[in-house]
Amino acid sequence: MNAARSGRAAGTSLSRLAPVDTAPFKQPSSPVFIWFTILLAWLISLLPWRQWAPAPDLLLLVIAVWALNEPRRVGLLTAFFFGLLLDVHDGMLLGGQALSYTLVAYGAVLLARRLRRFNAVVQAVHLLPVFVLAMAIRQIAYAWLMGGWAGWGWALSALLTVALWPLADMLLLMPQRRRDAGDAGSV
Repeated sequence: MNAARSGRAAGTSLSRLAPVDTAPFKQPSSPVFIWFTILLAWLISLLPWRQWAPAPDLLLLVIAVWALNEPRRVGLLTAFFFGLLLDVHDGMLLGGQALSYTLVAYGAVLLARRLRRFNAVVQAVHLLPVFVLAMAIRQIAYAWLMGGWAGWGWALSALLTVALWPLADMLLLMPQRRRDAGDAGSV
C-alpha cells in the first residue's frame, strides 16, 4: 500500500512540472556592455543626422531597452541625465528631452512585468503609445514656449524609433542569449 501511495505521489510531485518558458533563464547583462552601448548611442546622437525631424532617437531607444531589461542599472536618473546632455548639445529648451526620456524610461519600467512575457514585436506595439505620448508632451511644451508648432516630424520619429525596437532588442540582448544557448548545450 505504501508503494502504491508513493508511486501515486511521485506522479503528482512538483518535480515533474515543466517550466512555463522552455528557453533557458536569462543571465544579467554586463554593466560594462550596458554603459558601452549607452555611451555609443549618445555619441551617435551627437552627429548632425539628428537634425532631420523624422530621425529615430537611438539614444532614447537604447535607454528604453535597458530600462526594461536591466532596471536596476539603467533607470529614470540615467534617462534624465542623458536627456539633459542632449538638450545642452541641441541648444533647445533645457529639460525638454530630459522630460521625454524620463517618461519613456518610466513607461518601460512600469510595463516591464507585462512586456517581459512578449516577444520584441509585441513589446514595440505596447510601447508605441509611451513613445508617442512622451514625444508629444515635449513638442507641446516647445510649441507653447516658442510660440509656434514645429510640425509632425516628431510623430514619424516616434514611429521609426518604435519600429527599430525589435532590432535593438535583438542586438543589445544578443550576448546574453548567446551565453544562455551555450549554457544549455553543456548540461
